[in-house]
Amino acid sequence: MSPDDRHLREEPLRRRSVYEGRLLHVFEDAVRLPHGGEARREIVEHVGAVTVVATDDEDRVVLVRQWRHATGRALWELPAGTREPGEDPAATARRELTEETGYGAREWRQLGHGPVSPGYSSEEIWFFEARGLVAGESTPDVDELLDVGLFDAAQLTGMARAGEVDLKTLAGLALAGVALDHAGG
Repeated sequence: MSPDDRHLREEPLRRRSVYEGRLLHVFEDAVRLPHGGEARREIVEHVGAVTVVATDDEDRVVLVRQWRHATGRALWELPAGTREPGEDPAATARRELTEETGYGAREWRQLGHGPVSPGYSSEEIWFFEARGLVAGESTPDVDELLDVGLFDAAQLTGMARAGEVDLKTLAGLALAGVALDHAGG
């Protein structure tokens, strides 16, 4: 933490567990505000995740489509997944790309990482780029039903405009320098 953020810091006072699930743990925290008052914060604790911008030799991006119960619809997304506790994010990225798509890659590069929704969640996501794809066999989790596709920039632009992709996908594409067509907005 930076010393120049002291005027913003909240001091934890109490924590109450509200829910503990397989992927997340929900807490209700009491904090002391910098001016001395107290506030309540609802926090979702999450181990973190990765997402992979994987491109083939024709610069097409691999996306997976799956049903997202929380939104009530299927979305196209970059391959992604939750880290195992203590797992290196690069290892998670390699595992998730292969499990979800069947692809491996000869070249890997980390693009960055950051908080997903810091207003209520501790989850961070690490972004990776994978190039030089090598086809293999996918082994998705038993509760993952996935379509896999390769898409060029024009197709990705149409999907983004139609709201068919999630925000981690848009962020990953931007970090990897995949140019979406912004003309005609």
